[in-house]
Amino acid sequence: MQRSLILYLMKKAYIKLHLALILAGFTGVFGRLITLNAGLISWYRTLIAAVVMFIIITFSGKSEKTSLAAKKRIGFAGAILGFHWLFFYGSIKYSNISVGVVCFALTSFFNALLAPLLNKTKLSVQELLLSGITLCGISLIFGMDTSFRTGIILGVISSVFSALYTVYNERLAQNHRGETIILYQMIGGVLGLTLIMPAFLFISPAASLLPSLSDFGWLLILSVFCTIGLYLLVVSALRHISSFTVSLTFNLEPLYTILLAIVIYKENRVLSASFYFGLFLILISLALQMCRVWYKNKQRGAKEPVIAPLAE
Repeated sequence: MQRSLILYLMKKAYIKLHLALILAGFTGVFGRLITLNAGLISWYRTLIAAVVMFIIITFSGKSEKTSLAAKKRIGFAGAILGFHWLFFYGSIKYSNISVGVVCFALTSFFNALLAPLLNKTKLSVQELLLSGITLCGISLIFGMDTSFRTGIILGVISSVFSALYTVYNERLAQNHRGETIILYQMIGGVLGLTLIMPAFLFISPAASLLPSLSDFGWLLILSVFCTIGLYLLVVSALRHISSFTVSLTFNLEPLYTILLAIVIYKENRVLSASFYFGLFLILISLALQMCRVWYKNKQRGAKEPVIAPLAE
């Protein structure tokens, strides 16, 4: 009886995990669907998510006493996340969904460079070599498909911020509740984006600062389901499956998003052979990294830290 209950709970956890993965895949779709520019999409996403999360915490009684210093640390990570979203949506606006999420795969390369620097540990040659395959894939797409170069440059910058966010968030996840992290990160994201918004709007003027009724509806779905809902699904799944499993599963996120873009927007019509060859190299890199982490995890008998899904 006990075994069947455990299997049932694990099955539910895997269903929640893949629902979260599908929601993550839709973030890129909404980036193209919403007509606002990249800065306003990111600003409204963080603002709505912060308000909704505050309401949830208030009525659920899941508030956590947090020092001002901790709030600042969490908020700083949120500002980094907001900048990542800004460049990520910019990449989609200047190219397409598929190019934007393919560039997101470079996060592992920059993580291999930045994590040892920030955590004062040794560089992993294996991580750099495997991530270098991803870099080759991106370079191939960049060199052969000139129509997407601006989008690729923005996508590469977004992956740098994503790697920074991952490094900081791994530290935060060990000391604070998930609800607390998402609330103060969204507040930090709003504040960080607000500071740079005048400069951004000067470079990329918007016809209107207010979203249309349809845009507001899509922003609400993006903020509630693809931000808060996604994060809470992962937190719930982590009660019954390891963070190692979550980390490996989210490596498939770019593939989910590209499939959605092909089904919904028929993006396969505008993608060249060089894109698919570059994507193939990136998938090979991800597969090898997944095998490496699995083997390392098996040898040590330890769990890998979860990579927070909010980075997309």
